[in-house]
Amino acid sequence: MATTTAAATPKRVYRYYDFVMAAFVTVLLCANLIGASKVCRIGPVTFGAGVLFFPISYVFGDVLTEVYGYARARRVVWAGFGALLFASLMSWVVLAFPPSPEWHEQAAFETVFGGTPRIALASLVAYWAGEFCNSYVLARMKVLSGGRHLWTRTIGSTVVGEAVDSLVFYPLAFLGTWPTAVVFKVLLSNYLLKVGWEAAITPLTYKLVNFLKRAEREDYFDRHTDFNPFTLKA
Repeated sequence: MATTTAAATPKRVYRYYDFVMAAFVTVLLCANLIGASKVCRIGPVTFGAGVLFFPISYVFGDVLTEVYGYARARRVVWAGFGALLFASLMSWVVLAFPPSPEWHEQAAFETVFGGTPRIALASLVAYWAGEFCNSYVLARMKVLSGGRHLWTRTIGSTVVGEAVDSLVFYPLAFLGTWPTAVVFKVLLSNYLLKVGWEAAITPLTYKLVNFLKRAEREDYFDRHTDFNPFTLKA
C-alpha cells in the first residue's frame, strides 16, 4: 500500500474515486432536496428528515480525505457546492414559470421545492464551511496521529464540521423568523442527532476506508498540502 505526501504529487488514476465523488454529491442533493422539507417525530423527538441522511455526506467526506487526501476531497466539496447551487437555481426557475391552467400541482411543488433564497444561501454557505472544516481537521489529525485510531479523526472531524455547519445554517436561515430560543434548541438537537448518527455508523466507515485503501493502494498523508480552499489543484 502506498503512503504518499503532497511533496511528490504523483499523477494517478484511481478506480473508485469518481464513484465516491458521485455518491457524495448524490447524498448531498437528496438530503437537501428530498429530506429537508419534512418534519418527523419519533417518540418525544422532532427533527427534519434530512438529518437522517445528510451526515452520510460527511462520511464520504471523511473517506475521501482519509484515502485520497485533502486536495482531492477539496475538488469533491466544490463539485457538491456546484451541484447544490445549480439545484437551487433550477428550483427557483421552475417554480417561477407560470403553471398551465390545467395543471394544479403548483402549490405542492412550492411546498416541496420552494425554499426561500435566504434558506438556500444559508444551506450553501453552511455546507461549504462545514465540509472544508471537516476535511481539514481529519487531514491534520491523521498526520498528528501517524494514521492510527481512525475513529478519533472521523468522529472528531465530524464534531467540528457539523458544529460549523449548524452554527452557520440555523442562525443565518432562521434568526428573526423563529424565536431565538427555538433556533438554538433546534440547532443543538439536530447537531447531536447528526454527530450521534455518524458515530453509530463508524464500523461501516472503517469497512469502506479499508476496502478503498487496499483497492487503490493509497493511504494519503497531507504533510505538505496547501489547505487553501479556493483552488481545485489536486
